[in-house]
Amino acid sequence: MQGSIQAVLSHGGILKNAILQRIRLVNPVMRPLIVSRFESVTSASIEEHGFESTTISDILKAKGKSADGSWLWCTTDDTVYDAVKSMTQHNVGALVVVRPGEAKSLAGIITERDYLRKIIVQGRSSKSTKVGDIMTDENKLITVTPDTKVLRAMQLMTDKRIRHIPVVDDKEMIGMVSIGDVVRAVVSEHREELDRLNAYIQGGY
Repeated sequence: MQGSIQAVLSHGGILKNAILQRIRLVNPVMRPLIVSRFESVTSASIEEHGFESTTISDILKAKGKSADGSWLWCTTDDTVYDAVKSMTQHNVGALVVVRPGEAKSLAGIITERDYLRKIIVQGRSSKSTKVGDIMTDENKLITVTPDTKVLRAMQLMTDKRIRHIPVVDDKEMIGMVSIGDVVRAVVSEHREELDRLNAYIQGGY
């Protein structure tokens, strides 16, 4: 997964190679004209179409109802067993942890890694251990806001080697995105940019 992420992050090379490949395929007589047209693309025209403009908010909107995090929460008083059972039922790798009675007050996060490293490896009982005892505390938590750029979120997740990141707005938990969500968004945005550049070469702009 880390290799795939680094490949996506090198977006400049992907776009350049794709356009150059397109130019090589055209009629040799027309190639100088197309190269000239391609080189005349200004940074302003690219910026106008919002390259790399996708935000975490866009991902949450695309996820629809599943973005509200209602089934992604557990409390600090829940057992690790119940938390892992919920992850399994919903096919997710992490749960946001809140304090009892405070539905949107972020206390931390519990992941599959926490379960493996702090329960299985240490030989502890998941049925007698509270989530609050093994979770990553809010003070150590890496979060993003709805306005965070997707590429920035991807870089954070890559650098910190995490696969899930809570989305917080004005200190309230509003959702969570995974590395899969982020990669899909970046790939989609790059595909749209390639389409725009291809249309420009063909005279669509």
